[in-house]
Formats: sequence, structure tokens, C-alpha cells
Amino acid sequence: MAGQPAGTGPGEAVLAEAAVAYHRALGSRLVASYALGSLAHGGFSPLVSDVDLGLILADPLSRSDRWVIRRVAAGVRAGGSPLHQRLSVFWGTPGSLGGQRGGGRFPPLDRLDLLEHGRLLAGRDARDVVARPGRDELLVAGAEFALGHLGGPESLPVRLRAWARPRPHRDQALAEIRDPARLAARGPQRVTKVVLFPVRFRFTAATGRVGTNPLAVEHYLADAGAPAAELVAAALAWRRDPPPAGEAVALLRRDLIPLYTGYIDDHIARLDALGQRALAGRFRRWRARLDER
Repeated sequence: MAGQPAGTGPGEAVLAEAAVAYHRALGSRLVASYALGSLAHGGFSPLVSDVDLGLILADPLSRSDRWVIRRVAAGVRAGGSPLHQRLSVFWGTPGSLGGQRGGGRFPPLDRLDLLEHGRLLAGRDARDVVARPGRDELLVAGAEFALGHLGGPESLPVRLRAWARPRPHRDQALAEIRDPARLAARGPQRVTKVVLFPVRFRFTAATGRVGTNPLAVEHYLADAGAPAAELVAAALAWRRDPPPAGEAVALLRRDLIPLYTGYIDDHIARLDALGQRALAGRFRRWRARLDER
């Protein structure tokens, strides 16, 4: 296995363990493996960061690929540490990453991260086959992700609401945004994600670039009229040094709803301008639920 030298630290150790496990499981089908996320572009925090791994497999996709990816990921996550449990694996083939066929798991935001920041761990660099997502595609993908993970059941398309299975992570997210004490009780990883996700999505929508936490916060705070500036700056610091719970709750109670309504209003305008009326309508329903406090 040939690639760039690995760094040190617990995140790098989990990443290397996962890369070796996939090399053993996939053999010659594994074209390349990459560090993604903060382990690639900087700002990794063992306290709150995910361990993001990208895999490029040889074409064609096999019916067993998804099962193998999941089986190996489950084995690594069973390693015992919180960082093992935060392993996230993105995968595809030249065909799927180039847009010639479907399959795999490499959403547009993560595909852009692969292109801009991916650090080769093993194999041969194959990013020349990856299709660069456009700004409109990034906006829509980020909006769908936010609704799916944070928007609550009412943000689903109307035709799906009666049939959708409960998704606790999505349903509880809306409750956490409306109840800062409940959110703070989840710990610094959850708090910082909930605060910084909308900041990162706004950055990518405005710039077409990967919303790393430091860059996204810097961009956000450069706007003197941006709501919840104190909370956003604090959340970036909390990734390394969590505050006392009471301090976090007070700041979340004051600033979290304004942060989200500002983000939602920004995206409603962008989605309307793009002609994404149905998606904009789901954001309006999300905002209405936040206004019900």
C-alpha cells in the first residue's frame, strides 16, 4: 500500500486501521483510499470530529460492494473508542464518481471534499475521474441533508409524510434546536454539529467551496449583520474546549433559533431563485415549526 505519510494521533490511527481493513477485504478492487474531512483539510478534534474515509473501487460495481463496505465499517466501529464509532465511509467507482452510472455513497458535498482536500492514503490517485459538483447541485444537496437530519418530520415532502418511517435522529433534532438544555445534555459533539452545520451550509451555498469549520466561521463572522455571531464563534472554540453546561445553555437559548431562522431564510431565497419551489416549501414548513415556540 502506497500513499502519503500518515500523521499521528488517535484519529489517524483509526483512519489507518480502517484503510488496512478495506485493503484486506477488497484486495485489487480497491483503487485508492483517502482521508477526508478535518483529517484531510485540518482542524481535527478528537473530542468532536468524525473520522472520514473515502474509497474508490474498480468498475463495475458489484452487488456485494455495499455489504462489504458495511461489514468492514461495523468491524472497525466495534474497536471500542468513541473515534472508532465515528468512522464514516464514502465510496464509489470511476463510473459513479464521474456521473456515468449510479451507485455507491459519495454525496456532492463529500465529492467536492475529495477533489479539494482528499489526502491519498493508499493506491493510485484517481481523482481525475471525479465530476466536480456545481454550486446549484451543492445547494440542493446541502438543503436535502439539512432537512433530512435537522428539519423534523414536517419538512418531508407532503406525499411521503404518511409513509415515512420514524427517524429518531431527525425528529429529535428539531426538539433539540427548540430546547437548548436538551441539546447541551447530548455533549459537545452534538452541540457543535448543530450550531456549525448551518454556518457551513451557508458558506458552501455562497462560495461553491467546502465548508470547513474555520473557513465557514470566518466567512460568517465577516458579515456584521449575521445573527448569533457570539454563539458561532463560541461553537468553534467548543470543538476543543467545551464550556460548562450552564454557559452553553444560556448562549444556545439566546442565539440558536435566530441562527437557524437566518439560515432557513437565506436558503429559502436561494432555492426560490433556483426554481426549487418544493424544496423551498419544505424549508418554510421547517421555519414555521421553529416559530411555534
